[in-house]
Amino acid sequence: SSCGVASPCARPRPGSTDPILPLQFMASHGNDAARDTYESKVPPFYYRPTFSDCQLLREQWIRAKYERQEFTHPDKQEPYSAGYREGFLWKRGRDNGQFLSRKFVLTEREGSLKYFNRNDAKEPKAVMKIEHLNATFQPAKIGHPHGLQVTYLKDNSTRNIFVYHEDGKEIVDWFNALRAARFHYLQVAFPGASDADLVPKLSRNYLKEGYMEKTGPKQTEGFRKRWFTMDDRRLMYFKDPLDAFARGEVFIGSRESGYTVLDGLPPSTQGHHWPHGITIVTPERRFLLACETETEQRAWVEAFRKVVDRPMLPQEYAGECGRGGGGGNPTPPGGCDIAGRLSPSSGSPLQA
Repeated sequence: SSCGVASPCARPRPGSTDPILPLQFMASHGNDAARDTYESKVPPFYYRPTFSDCQLLREQWIRAKYERQEFTHPDKQEPYSAGYREGFLWKRGRDNGQFLSRKFVLTEREGSLKYFNRNDAKEPKAVMKIEHLNATFQPAKIGHPHGLQVTYLKDNSTRNIFVYHEDGKEIVDWFNALRAARFHYLQVAFPGASDADLVPKLSRNYLKEGYMEKTGPKQTEGFRKRWFTMDDRRLMYFKDPLDAFARGEVFIGSRESGYTVLDGLPPSTQGHHWPHGITIVTPERRFLLACETETEQRAWVEAFRKVVDRPMLPQEYAGECGRGGGGGNPTPPGGCDIAGRLSPSSGSPLQA
């Protein structure tokens, strides 16, 4: 296929199940029958990649189905279904950017993912609550084909960590183990919700990321280039794409709540180096942004308008989802994203 989805099965590894068998099965029984057979026991939380996902997810999905036959033999699902997982991942250092081997422990019973700076450390360096955790593959940004970005809430701000494992199966198993833990947490928190309600809430890919220029609230201090990430209704910005914490987070509500997105900047605007402007109007103020190219500007405007055009759910108005957020109660599946409340980073929502 053009996107290479089928190619990983073309070269069996020594000792692996012969991938020609599923191809023969498909030839004689048809695609649907093959899917029914090889996908007969996919757990509801297991991530089923699409053509837009990274090569790693697509390849491991094919290998899991046909080579390892994980979805016809549920005993092979232990690595992500057991409710407990520990192992070593390469983690990027927050300050020096070096990747160092760190021990990670996922415990569904405690509802947490922890990592330790030393093998013999008694106390974890960080405890990430499953309730507020998200994981998304970011190979280009991290600079490794197996790069995974994990975000969680720390002191009511979004904290990023960046990890990878040399073995593709290992990192995809970690990803699905995290999704399984979130699935089981949400099943307990929302006993009336169906699998179909919960599965979209297990992990999120970002709507859009990239560089734009921004100016501060007074619009007098000039424009600065920042890395922006649109995560559901949160627009976060960073000095560097691999920063641990956002410089600020801007909540983007719906049109009915007084949010709009305009092409261009007010005529009096000065100080931006990039020519293609965007103005985000919120009930409190206007945010002025500038893109390097018209293509980028169009893509950002489209992403913002998708969010603004989506009516806000009742829970998204609630105090715990509001810009001051961080209440202790779980947010219903239809509400503001379960994995994180919408809150400004460390006080002011707009630092430089």
